[in-house]
Order: sequence, then structure tokens, then C-alpha cells
Amino acid sequence: MQIVIALFERFAPLDAVGPFQVFNHLPGAKIIFASERHGLVPDESGSLSLHAEAAYADLPHPDVILIPGGPGQSAQMPPGPLTDWLIAADKTSTWTTSVCTGALILAGAGLLTGRDATTHWLAMDELAKLGANPRRERYVFDGKYATGAGVSAGIDMALALCAKIAGDEEAERIQLAIEYDPHPPFNSGSPASAPPELVADFRARSRFAHSGA
Repeated sequence: MQIVIALFERFAPLDAVGPFQVFNHLPGAKIIFASERHGLVPDESGSLSLHAEAAYADLPHPDVILIPGGPGQSAQMPPGPLTDWLIAADKTSTWTTSVCTGALILAGAGLLTGRDATTHWLAMDELAKLGANPRRERYVFDGKYATGAGVSAGIDMALALCAKIAGDEEAERIQLAIEYDPHPPFNSGSPASAPPELVADFRARSRFAHSGA
């Protein structure tokens, strides 16, 4: 099973690496980081880079596609190497997935039109404008499309996808292997539980503020 994780400049690293860590334990999976061209791709901070071992053109028929989000997502919305490859590769993929604002790339490519999907809480309105049906859930499956909410939700989405591919028991083995048993020190992981003033501050500073997200 070929799993391709797309990379682009200013991606959010956990969007890509979280699911990678999960998929890396999936029997029979071959995970490939790909980008417009071979080489290092810098993350949103510019201080961490991942190596794209293949170009999109090298991988026309992946079984699983994963598109991360991050500040660089907006530059990937117009037609270009990523969206062109995504639209073509989606025609034969078994699963097409995203994490965080990667859902906007899927939606912008027309793949989520009329479908239930999720994304980072600040980008929900933008997702709706692109034709999807936003759902405030940790992850959402609609047909062969799986979308994870913000950043860390990619781990949850990847585990749920592993269960669909290899069964619940195998997904549970993977969860145990990576000791995924989160107990955060604060209850501010969503706008529903975070202090209202913190939520308001994030909304005001968001790059999606213009959309009312």
C-alpha cells in the first residue's frame, strides 16, 4: 500500500508527521513524502525541513493521499503542481485525506463539494465557502474522503483510517505502540472549552479573520 504525504513550503509539521508515525506501524504500508520536486521542504517555522524523496509526478497512483495544512496552504489553492497532481491522483486513490487546513486544498480542488468534512476550527467558514459541509468533529469520513480537524487531530484520523484498512485490533496495536494516551494539562484544546477571551484573541489574529471563521 503506497501512502503519499504531500509537502509544500510552510506546512504544519505535526499535520504530516503525526499521521506518518501512525502509518509507519501499518503492515504493508510504504510511506513516501512528496513535493513539487525532490529535496528538503521547510515547515511553517523555517527551522524544520522534511525530505521529499519523490516529486508528485513520480507517484501518479497512490493508494492513500494525505494533504497537510499550515500557513503555506493558501499558496497551494490556485491551480499548480499540488492541485493538478491531487485531482489526477484522486481518480484512482482508495483514500484521499487531509489534516487541518489541508481540507481547504481538497475543497479548492473540488473534491469535497457537498461532502461532510472538518478542518481547523478557525477555517470552518472558509471550508463552507469552498462547497463542503463543515462538521465540528475531531475527524470526519465521507465516502473515501477523511478529514482531520486541527493539527493534532491528524493522529486520530490516521488511527481511524488504519482501523478501516486493517481492522480495529490492528489500529489498537498501533495506538499502543505509539503510546497515544493523551492527558493534556489544560482544557483549552477546542473553542468550546477554551476561555472565551483566548478564543476571541485567536479569532482576531487569525489569517481567516476576514472570513468570519
